[in-house]
Parts: sequence; structure tokens; C-alpha cells
Amino acid sequence: MPAEFRNPDPDSIRDLLRKVRTIAVVGLSPNPRRPSHGVARALKQFGYRVIPVRPAVDEVLGEKAYPTLGAVPEPYDLVDVFRNPEHVAEVVDECIALGVKAIWLQDGVIDEAAARRAADAGITVVMDRCIYRDYIAFCDQT
Repeated sequence: MPAEFRNPDPDSIRDLLRKVRTIAVVGLSPNPRRPSHGVARALKQFGYRVIPVRPAVDEVLGEKAYPTLGAVPEPYDLVDVFRNPEHVAEVVDECIALGVKAIWLQDGVIDEAAARRAADAGITVVMDRCIYRDYIAFCDQT
């Protein structure tokens, strides 16, 4: 049986959040009432560049949206995933193919096998955690 997936320790999460500058948000909703919208808006306020990745949407939060990670024409440091767990494996496969360095699977976005596969490919993976709450807990200096 494969080893159980474990998130990075708090110091490593803090270091990741401090080093990241550009975040591709997969599943970023244009609906202000959706969690992905609120979190991405907060990430922008924290100083991150946010790139929406969502098919059939032209822009979200004033940023041009792209249908897939592979369609994004500029580099990004982290992929933040707001998709149902059944879609995680395909997102992870795309991240592995693209050489992505870090993936964040939001609260409730859980796929142990995909997370292990990404980690085995050398990708830093954070799963079932909220990037907004972790930023506030580990990085907010107010």
C-alpha cells in the first residue's frame, strides 16, 4: 500500500506562500458569491498576480481567463485548484506534463492518489487546505 499523503509542514507552507508571486486559479468562478471568487480577490489584495483558468469565461476579477493551464501564455508559480475532487486527477496530469512546481488543492478538494502522483513527480502539493486562511495564519503581518 502506498504511503499516506501528508501536507508540507507549516514552515514549508509559509515559505511557499512567501516565494509565490503568480497563481493560476483553476475553476475560478465569475460569481462573487462563490468561494473561489472571494479567495482569488483576497489573493490579489495580498499582492499576488491571479490568472483565471476556466473555460467559457473571458475574464474574472479584471484578468483574462484561459480555458486550460496549457493555454496560459505566461509563467505561474502555483496552481490553486477549485474543482470537484473527481477532476483533480486530470488537473494533476496537466500540471505534471507542464512541469508545474506547486499545486494547492483547496478545502474539500481531496484526491490522495493524484496528490501522491504529483508529489512523486517532484511537485509540492498542499491538499484540503484554504490558501486564504493559511496566508492569514502564516504570512499576514498586520
